Amino acid sequence: MEAPGPAPAPRRFTWEEIAQRSSRGPPPQERWLVIDRKVYDISRFHRRHPGGSRVISHYAGQDATDPFIAFHPDKALVRKYMSPLLIGELAPDQPSFEPSKNKKLVEDFRELRAAVEKMGLLKPNRTFFMLHLCHILLLDVAAWLTIWYFGSSTVPFLISAVLLGTVQAQAGWLQHDFGHLSVFSESRWNHLVHKFVIGHLKGAPASWWNHLHFQHHAKPNCFRKDPDVNMHPLFFALGKTLSVELGVQKKKFMPYNHQHKYFFIIGPPALVPLYFQWYIFYFVVQRKQWVDLAWMLTFYIRFFLTYLPLLGVKGILGLHLLVRFIESNWFVWVTQMNHIPMHIDYDKNVDWFSTQLQATCNVHQSLFNDWFSGHLNFQIEHHLFPTMPRHNYWKVAPLVKSLCAKHGIEYHCKPLLTAFADIVHSLKDSGELWLDAYLHK
Repeated sequence: MEAPGPAPAPRRFTWEEIAQRSSRGPPPQERWLVIDRKVYDISRFHRRHPGGSRVISHYAGQDATDPFIAFHPDKALVRKYMSPLLIGELAPDQPSFEPSKNKKLVEDFRELRAAVEKMGLLKPNRTFFMLHLCHILLLDVAAWLTIWYFGSSTVPFLISAVLLGTVQAQAGWLQHDFGHLSVFSESRWNHLVHKFVIGHLKGAPASWWNHLHFQHHAKPNCFRKDPDVNMHPLFFALGKTLSVELGVQKKKFMPYNHQHKYFFIIGPPALVPLYFQWYIFYFVVQRKQWVDLAWMLTFYIRFFLTYLPLLGVKGILGLHLLVRFIESNWFVWVTQMNHIPMHIDYDKNVDWFSTQLQATCNVHQSLFNDWFSGHLNFQIEHHLFPTMPRHNYWKVAPLVKSLCAKHGIEYHCKPLLTAFADIVHSLKDSGELWLDAYLHK
């Protein structure tokens, strides 16, 4: 019996070859990416990717080592499923990531990541999250007791609406924790509780949140890759580069030079039950996410069963509308203050650290700011380490600041009200840039 021959040598690739497999151009539109010098063909797998087809495709033709590490707590398990996708590795003369990236910065950030893991900053304090859940449930009960005990007159009605609006906002921050796999060591428990919090406490689908939010983290403020900036150009002209481009192309879907004014009309109230609430139901039905639909229905069934006897049909519809209005304003101002005033452009395939720092900013720490924003006042740290439990952001912040100072990268941090005002100021500036280009270029 003959001994088996030596295993065939792995295929070797250059960065030029990999960059050509970015799903762009004529068929076949191949998708390759690199993780730790290994080259993977995701041309078919991307549709079965648990995190969504688009988020992994956004790194086609690029090095995806840092986002892979950032998004996957159990990397050993994930690598087992990656082995059938492996087609080769980088040639020995090729750098570990694209030559255009800042080699020293990439290496320094990876050292920071290793230090963070060694310090235990990725380990959650589950008591923190359970207490946060309890405070949400207590506010929910207090809202019902207010109307049950004091009646449905104007003052108790408004107090109950504010309490329920607070429940919705705080549940929004909590579902964000579970969605990022930040609470339990096993992903399945994070997924299960995520469905409960976003589905039963908020009436929204976990699959919809995953589909959009992971794309945002993978390529923040990158037009055509980050869905959070898809309001450009239909409603707003965002970012200096994109606004000028829109003006030069003589495109005018809205009077962008007035967008800092009409933002108050179509921005903060975006989540009221007009378009958004109906869209998420369409999303789960169209994608056959029946488990998410069931969780969503439990929210509406519970809400109507508990408040209908106290308020009647008109009263409960009015309460629901007011609660969504409060939640929407809270959510939009907090989530947009960290990104809209920052750099917005097409994907330039820069390193992970620079990608996150140019697209995010922080808000000063305080007990109120931490609670009000769900610790998203530490947006920079959250984007660099998306699975880090939020109670550890303040611990890693000095290390991130030090790395920024070493490489001459600005670490943006500002007061809360300034952050809100900067949303409006940035819209005004980009609107004026659009108008100038539209009229004169």
